[in-house]
Amino acid sequence: MNEKYDYDVVIVGAGPAGSICARYLAEKGVKVLVVEKRQEIGAPKRCGEGIVVESLEGFNFDPNANWITNKIHGFSIYSPNRKRVSMSWNEPKGWIVERKIFEKYLAVDAINAGARYMVKTRAIEIMKEGEKIYGVKVENMGDKFEIRSKIVIAADGVDSKIAKSAGINTVNKLSDYHSGFQYEMAGVKNCDSKQIHIYVGNTVAPKGYIWIFPKGERVANVGIVILAKESSDKRRAKDYLDKFIETHSEIFEGASPIEINAGGVPVSGAVETFVHDNFMIIGDAAQLVNPIHGGGIVLAMNSGNIAAEVASEALKEGNTSKEKLYRYEKIWRETIGVKMQKLLQIRMVIEKLSDDDFNLLGDILSGEDVTKLIGGKYKFVLNMLVKNPKAMLLLNKFM
Repeated sequence: MNEKYDYDVVIVGAGPAGSICARYLAEKGVKVLVVEKRQEIGAPKRCGEGIVVESLEGFNFDPNANWITNKIHGFSIYSPNRKRVSMSWNEPKGWIVERKIFEKYLAVDAINAGARYMVKTRAIEIMKEGEKIYGVKVENMGDKFEIRSKIVIAADGVDSKIAKSAGINTVNKLSDYHSGFQYEMAGVKNCDSKQIHIYVGNTVAPKGYIWIFPKGERVANVGIVILAKESSDKRRAKDYLDKFIETHSEIFEGASPIEINAGGVPVSGAVETFVHDNFMIIGDAAQLVNPIHGGGIVLAMNSGNIAAEVASEALKEGNTSKEKLYRYEKIWRETIGVKMQKLLQIRMVIEKLSDDDFNLLGDILSGEDVTKLIGGKYKFVLNMLVKNPKAMLLLNKFM
């Protein structure tokens, strides 16, 4: 170790959580460094790149045509018997973004606010004196050195190595992970490009779903998440997706992949704890991902925002203990976390449904009902089911 840097905060990971956190810290006058193991921020992507427009309110940046590839005016959900439930809006309520550009945009904002970045820099492990965390050891293109800081923030994604190095267990049971696989495809046709398209059913995607997120005319992210251990014939997520593409030739005939992405998706709602003395976990590293659809971009940004607020106050007071930093976790669990727990309960119910159940729901649910269900308003849906004679057999799965 032949070099040292001194910062108030070191953030490991330059995804949406890390960059938003860095920007807000820098705006508050905090000396912050972001280290990123990738040589290019934003690549490879590991998501369908969909964002709800309303959820970005409050982050103080304007929509940018460089990273918005498509504006979404509705959704369609298809049951196993191909019954379609749709919802449309006059104004766009969603965007499909080019995440490689979007993440760089967030990083540029953070740097312009005063944060420093180091790419192609791998965080090796936490530095400790006894139980006190005081920085990270990193490697940058063959050079190893120490970076000292008053707070370390882990934003290094699913199964965070830095969180484990700090002594926090981020591993969940297998049933709280989904296996994801996605093609970005060109040549897609006969698919409304102003809507996102979701396909459900155990024959299509066991305990998961398939999506088509149009990125413009004839280009779309086409992906799948499944609970892999539920596949009786041991088929992979890719196998199910390939079968879907094969059996939907009206959409995919003549289409080809231009990019492939794969990875695990945590759907537990959160890890057991987000903080330690001088240490915080944000974004996917804390498994702050929507338990139903696996989306995490804006949740990650929200966690980075809250963490920055709490960290800056702790630094100002000269108290970066676990007790002080716990305010970040408390705020999350009492606000966004409440909704995530409701969605986790809904996810547990959805995973009990058979294809016949999905077909029945396709007959009785409207697009508005689905919107309320995904929004965590499950009591409304329960009341609606009670009033529908066809749905009485489903109630024991919801109770």
